[in-house]
Amino acid sequence: AGRDATRAFASGDFSPAGLVDSVSGLSPAELLSIHSWLSFYSNNYEPVGKLVGRFYDENGAPTEALREVEAAIEEALRLQAESDQKQQQFPPCNSEWSSAKGTRFWCSRESGGVPRAWAGVPRRLHRPGSRGTPCVCVRSSGPPWGQPGSSQHRDRGDLDDPRLQLYEGCHPLAEQCVLPT
Repeated sequence: AGRDATRAFASGDFSPAGLVDSVSGLSPAELLSIHSWLSFYSNNYEPVGKLVGRFYDENGAPTEALREVEAAIEEALRLQAESDQKQQQFPPCNSEWSSAKGTRFWCSRESGGVPRAWAGVPRRLHRPGSRGTPCVCVRSSGPPWGQPGSSQHRDRGDLDDPRLQLYEGCHPLAEQCVLPT
């Protein structure tokens, strides 16, 4: 009576090739969209049964395929939590560009949409394997990230992180930096 087209929900491909129950090869973000969709439905609707197929057998029991997808979703959730933690440590800078002034980067207590008790200073963040070096806001005082009770720090926050680069021509502790055109 029903048809599982979960892949189409996540991928946006509603062609016959996309209207299938296989979720193999979906990205972690696409798996998280499925997880969010499942959470919404389980919280707002009463289940009426299980669809026999890839994920449930004729007795309504979960299949190995379902367990594999659940494990992949758990891994995607772990990656998302890791990404969220990195965003807390190094939130994105605010930025603006004009042909007259060039590019301005600055940090505030809510830059990058990440509320926090500190503003920080702009730095380039090198991420191995990724293209570009995004501007991030870096704590310039207190202990390094993840070492809140450490008394063996130099009161420089995360400024000594080797992945960070100072913008050329900018003061090391300036909350904003202008790069001329």
